Amino acid sequence: MEFDEAFWDERYREHGEHQAVWSGQPNAQLVAEAAHLTPGSALDVGAGEGADAVWLARQGWRVTAVDISSVALARAAAAVDDDPETAARISWLHLDLTAAQPPAGPFDLVSAQYLHLPAPQRDGLYRGIAASVAPGGTLLIVGHHPSDLETSVRRPSAPGLLFTAEQVAAELDPRDWEIVTCTSRPRAASDADGAPVTVQDSVLRAQRRA
Repeated sequence: MEFDEAFWDERYREHGEHQAVWSGQPNAQLVAEAAHLTPGSALDVGAGEGADAVWLARQGWRVTAVDISSVALARAAAAVDDDPETAARISWLHLDLTAAQPPAGPFDLVSAQYLHLPAPQRDGLYRGIAASVAPGGTLLIVGHHPSDLETSVRRPSAPGLLFTAEQVAAELDPRDWEIVTCTSRPRAASDADGAPVTVQDSVLRAQRRA
């Protein structure tokens, strides 16, 4: 399966105009890792329906929110129509970062939450967004850990789509980066039948050396 623009546009459309695909809450690991950071400029990669971008904006960040799906971005922008102060802090950008360069930085925070691509595409995308981090800035990458495939929760099962934080960290030059967080972090979730399950998030936070 190719997770391209057509796939994601259809994924959002099939839920209907007024039914969200995601929870509407910011991702837990973003909150855990970024709540204490000094707000500045942020790049939200794979912004989806915008919950992370909105949370960052409300913390004082100026956010460039990028997604491959124009359908998702339209929903994200509409969700803050009644909050002009938040909306003014977010730029919504329709862009396929597997085929194009990231927006011109540098950014004080670059966050990519749960982007699951084949390893060659993923590594290329991560190299591109890492290059957009300002000196002293933060790179935050979070994904589903491969051990989730051993649970009853639904996860992409194609080989190589899930990854560990250590795999991401190995691609960063230690001369340029300080690894701050590199871990598998448990999180409570529910499977498709509503049964409780503990999943693991791969969490990599690194700071570019000044």
